[in-house]
Amino acid sequence: MLGRVNHIAIAVPDLATAAGSYRDVLGATVTAPQALPEHGVTVVFVELPNTKVELLEPLGEASPIASFLEKSPSGGMHHVCYEVEDILAARDRLVEGGARILGDGNPKIGAHGKPVLFLHPKDFFGTLIELEQV
Repeated sequence: MLGRVNHIAIAVPDLATAAGSYRDVLGATVTAPQALPEHGVTVVFVELPNTKVELLEPLGEASPIASFLEKSPSGGMHHVCYEVEDILAARDRLVEGGARILGDGNPKIGAHGKPVLFLHPKDFFGTLIELEQV
């Protein structure tokens, strides 16, 4: 069911500073900021030869990233995103297996313009997992 790792996401308190560090200190290519109001975040992607790193900061007070950063003010790893071929089939298989889908259980459109779902971290050893249809 799982494909390759699409990206690893890191929550940061200041997106411009974090993007600058990746670009200027590490020499990485960093995309322009993209606001995702439906997800409550603003993101950039650090483009690597084999995957991406997503840097995300809160967008608005109701952002789920805001509560993450309250617990970890300097930021930290937020989630791992895996690719799947059919997100609805993956969802159904996961639910059958007892996994919990966050939100209403229906995919939303993510930063790459593709359907995404998030899986409850308590079902996957404390790791928030995002699935993205490719």
